Amino acid sequence: MFREAIERMAPYTPGEQPRPGQRLIKLNTNENPYPPSPGVRRAIVANAGATLRLYPSPRADAFVAAAARLYGIPASHILAGNGSDELLSMIFRAALGHGDRVAYAQPTYSLYDTLASIQEARVVAVPLGPDYAPPLDGLARERAQLTVVCSPNSPCGTLAEVDDLDALARRLGRRLLVIDEAYVDFAESNALALVRRHRNVIVLRTLSKSFSLAGMRLGLLFAQTPIIDSLLKVKDSYNLSRIAVAAGAQALDDAEWMRRNVEKVKRTRAMTEERLRAMGFEVPPSSSNFVLARMAGSDMAPLAAALRRRGILVRHFPTSVFRDAIRISIGTPAEMSALFKALASLIKPVAVRGANGRARK
Repeated sequence: MFREAIERMAPYTPGEQPRPGQRLIKLNTNENPYPPSPGVRRAIVANAGATLRLYPSPRADAFVAAAARLYGIPASHILAGNGSDELLSMIFRAALGHGDRVAYAQPTYSLYDTLASIQEARVVAVPLGPDYAPPLDGLARERAQLTVVCSPNSPCGTLAEVDDLDALARRLGRRLLVIDEAYVDFAESNALALVRRHRNVIVLRTLSKSFSLAGMRLGLLFAQTPIIDSLLKVKDSYNLSRIAVAAGAQALDDAEWMRRNVEKVKRTRAMTEERLRAMGFEVPPSSSNFVLARMAGSDMAPLAAALRRRGILVRHFPTSVFRDAIRISIGTPAEMSALFKALASLIKPVAVRGANGRARK
C-alpha cells in the first residue's frame, strides 16, 4: 500500500511518555523542569475564544515578529514551524531526492535518519571526533547535498565552535548547511550570526527546551530569503494554530523568564556532572540541558530498566554506539537528588581520582 522505502524503514522512536496518573520522574526527553512564563498562560486564555473559528496567519506573523525583535533578524529571514521537527522535515523534503547524499555526525539526533529514509536519501554518517567533538572537517570533505550539524549535539551535549561552523559553511559552497540549535540557549555561544554571512546556512531553534513549551510545538528557522521562499513551497498551509502563535510570541517577549530558568538548569547541570563523575561515569562537558553518563563497555540497558522500576525515566539508546551510556535530562534539584539516591543503590562504589591525584571511593 505504501512506497517500498516506507515499508522497509524503521520509525523514529520517541522517549517514553508517562500515561495519565503515572507518577514518574521524567528525565528522558529533555523537557525543561520549570514552567513557561505566566504571560504565556494569559496569552493562551486570551486567544481561546471566538476567533478559533478562523484560520491562523499562514506565516505565524505575531510569532515571527516577536522572533525578529528578540534576535535582530528580519522577519523575511524567519519561518515558523510546528516544532523544529517540522522544519527539519520541510528541509529534507525540499533538498533531498532519491539517492541524494545527506551528511551528519554519528551518533546524533536519530530523527535525521528517519527523515532521510522517507526521502530515500543516502546517509553519510561521520563519526564523532576525540572527546565527542563535532566532526566538521569530515563533514566538509563529504560535500553532501545537505549537511546537518546538531549543536549542542544530542546525546552527548558537545558544542561546535562558531568559527569552525563558519569555515564549514564556506567549504560547502552552495550546498546547504543546517545548524540545529535546539539546545543552544544552555550553551555559551550560538551560530545565528552566520545566517547573515552565508546564503547556504539555515539555523534552527525550538521553544521546547529553554522556553518550557515542548507541549506547544513551536520552532523557528532562520535563513536568507531565497531559502525561505523555497521552503514555503513545501510548508503546510496553516501549520501553527492561533493559540500556538500567541503563546510563542508571548514566550519570546518574556525571554528574561526563560534566561532565569536556563541559569537554574545550568547550575544543576554542573552539580550533576560532578556527582556522576564521582560515581565512576565518564561525562563529557555538556552545553545542553542533559548530560551523557557513560561506563565504557557496559550495556546500560539494565541500569535504565532498574531506574524505571524505581520511578525514574532516563534515555538509553540500545542500537547506538552509546549503548554503554544513559542520557539524563536535568530536572529540579529534588528530582536529581532522587536520581542519585537510586543510582547509589544500583552502582557499586568505583575508585576515582580526585584533584590531588589520590584514589577515593
